[in-house]
Amino acid sequence: MASEVMLMNEIESTAARLGIDLDNFDYSSVKLPPGEYCGIVSDDEDVYHDDQLEFDSGFGNIIVVDNLPVVPREKFEKLEGVIRKIYSQIGVIKEDGLWMPVDPETKKTLGYCFIEYNTPQEAELAKEKTNGYKLDRAHIFAVSMFDDFDKYMRVPDEWAPPEIKPYTPGENLQKWLTDEKARDQFVIRAGTDTEVLWNDARQSKTELVYKRAYWTESFVQWSPLGTYLATVHRQGAAVWGGANTFNRLMRYAHPQVKLIDFSPGEKYLVTYSSHEPSNPRDANRVVINIFDVRTGKVMRDFKGSADEFAIGGTGGVAGVSWPVFRWGGGKEDKYFAKLGKNMISVYETETFSLIDKKSLKVENVVDFSWSPTDPIIALFVPELGGGNQPARVSLVQIPSKEELRQKNLFSVSDCKMYWQSNGDYLAVKADRYTKTKKSTYTGFELFRIKERDIPIEVLELDNKNDKIIAFAWEPKGHRFAVIHGDNPRPDVSFYSMRTAHNTGRVSKLTTLKGKQANALFWSPGGRFIVLAGLKGFNGQLEFFNVDELETMATAEHFMATDIEWDPTGRYVATSVTSVHEMENGFNVWSFNGKLLYRILKDHFFQFLWRPRPPSFLTPEKEEEIARNLKKYSKKYEAEDQDVSMLLSEQDREKRRMLKEEWDKWVSEWRRAHEEEKLERQKLRDGEASDEEEEYEAKEVEVEEVLDVSEEVLSYHEE
Repeated sequence: MASEVMLMNEIESTAARLGIDLDNFDYSSVKLPPGEYCGIVSDDEDVYHDDQLEFDSGFGNIIVVDNLPVVPREKFEKLEGVIRKIYSQIGVIKEDGLWMPVDPETKKTLGYCFIEYNTPQEAELAKEKTNGYKLDRAHIFAVSMFDDFDKYMRVPDEWAPPEIKPYTPGENLQKWLTDEKARDQFVIRAGTDTEVLWNDARQSKTELVYKRAYWTESFVQWSPLGTYLATVHRQGAAVWGGANTFNRLMRYAHPQVKLIDFSPGEKYLVTYSSHEPSNPRDANRVVINIFDVRTGKVMRDFKGSADEFAIGGTGGVAGVSWPVFRWGGGKEDKYFAKLGKNMISVYETETFSLIDKKSLKVENVVDFSWSPTDPIIALFVPELGGGNQPARVSLVQIPSKEELRQKNLFSVSDCKMYWQSNGDYLAVKADRYTKTKKSTYTGFELFRIKERDIPIEVLELDNKNDKIIAFAWEPKGHRFAVIHGDNPRPDVSFYSMRTAHNTGRVSKLTTLKGKQANALFWSPGGRFIVLAGLKGFNGQLEFFNVDELETMATAEHFMATDIEWDPTGRYVATSVTSVHEMENGFNVWSFNGKLLYRILKDHFFQFLWRPRPPSFLTPEKEEEIARNLKKYSKKYEAEDQDVSMLLSEQDREKRRMLKEEWDKWVSEWRRAHEEEKLERQKLRDGEASDEEEEYEAKEVEVEEVLDVSEEVLSYHEE
């Protein structure tokens, strides 16, 4: 504590000398250079001081290469030249950074050498690329980090059984789902604070669950089922959990981590970082780790230049699309895949190796997408040879790699794929050239995945020249919405893949003309949708009921940047983040557009609802509940009425207390007035004038001279 006080005193004295007012100083605006922490220790610094990091001796940029030829002095320079040639291609070797020890008796080399690079990253890369390098049949390199030797030397010669610690049960990580009020949680970040809150919509307010300053150094992220909250630090990532405590459950060491991604079933965590090379001509180096979420063990890592992970025509870090690895649908977390040049590399998590030990070869493939529920990949290959080879969309079954369906597309300039949440349908938006090749128009190819032979329908808008602004499937449903036309007043159309009259053909339900919308946000339960006008439309909101095809409410959240439904589909949050300097904060609305409460927060960065795991109820049970909803809802309507009466009673009690406070104040002043009556009489020469009502009103005029001026006027006789 004394050292902290001394440090603060030094800062204050330096600020005074430089004329800096610390009271008005924005500390959050300070950006430290990469790798510079000015002695400031993270709240979670202790998290990463595990056994494997205790052995860092400061020699992380040195490698040891073993299994070299043992040569006499006359062949020393030749061998050194060969080794230098191999290892200088990987990184910059320091001056006098290659040393081969020599036996003082035989004057021959000892069969190993030390190589010192400029950076630890270069040393790591050299170890990765040359460990197992075959110089000749008799000499295969064995490469280790110099720091590893210190770690190995500390291993005791005799094995001792580990101490068995008594089992202490942890907190139930799903306890938050048992909230008696059936509320949902969300996390916000504003300034340096991160808060987890209950959405207490009945009382139109939030309730604080957990708050912590400097909890993360960049962002937070919920796991897909809501079990964990992940934070990001300069040393790596960490996950936290619980209903109220948010204890740290596990940490994942990955220096300078920038991005993270969970697998759908929360079994694995993918972390990403990029590192600048020591040689400006080289590409950035990318490191990707896949951790087991529960144990923290690295299951597989991928390292290489950014160009190896870039897709499309853009190279380097700018060409790396996140997530690099895309997970197969379903909570089993069995497969993940990466797009490469002329191939899709599909891995399985049992061994974390390629399926059949080879990638799926697809010439000129530019994009792919997993079904949300099944091991099916949809891939897109663009048009080639000036149109001689048409573009195509293919559906491929994993792990057999069997092609289930293929559709050729002609005169296509671009293509986007959209899966419905249950994997029942796939929409392919295809932008096609007109005959003159001077413009494009858009159509949709609609795949019915679960039907026999996967039939495909073609959908074109009434005006096929309309620009498509947004597309979105109804979650768990069969409808979709499209925003099309020209700004600032495009149209919004709704379609259904099946109706009561036509179950096998897509049909249009309605078109809403001239809407101020550029984004679509379906409720997670379907039926309701928010037509939103973000960015240039300044936060226009329309809450629409697709069952009844009617608008429930229109509203505005000025300058809104983000919109997110809660996982139950009961509430919608709109927020203004710090990309705008004003009006930062969030609003919470009911599903039908009623504003429940508004909270302003300076430097507002994030709003994220806590996801819920899928329901354990069968579809049949859910349908039964929907049919008997009136019977089930009586209980909750009674609870709502009780809450309403309680709120009314609280309001009445508040008004009663305010009235009592007022009456008490008036009574005290009356008592004081009565006690001072004799004093007032003395001041009035004995006249008791408090109660006098006989008086004579006189009107008195008072004149006051404000200014006098004299002016000489000339008089002329006519």
